[in-house]
Amino acid sequence: MEKITTEEAFHKTINSPKPVVLKFETTWCPDCKRLDMFIDDIVKDYEYKWYVIDRDEFPQIGEKYEVLGIPSLLIFQNGEKKAHLHSAYAKTPDDVRNFFNHFEA
Repeated sequence: MEKITTEEAFHKTINSPKPVVLKFETTWCPDCKRLDMFIDDIVKDYEYKWYVIDRDEFPQIGEKYEVLGIPSLLIFQNGEKKAHLHSAYAKTPDDVRNFFNHFEA
């Protein structure tokens, strides 16, 4: 996953004509570390460009897109948030796969 390091890079990324996935996380989040244990296998199975952004570094972006829990996975396309997997529903590989399978449907 490519790390988003500026607000400009964030806006450029979400304006992609193809769907992109942003994983919002923080360095201190134990659930983020748990998601990291299985997310690489999921990334390989879905043909999206994946990015990671630290919510603590960009709180205004997190607030704007209602990232209230971390980790959260958001899908953007053409600057619009298309889907959001909240932290409470991103605990297992099956949870994350179900989210993507539902989005693709």
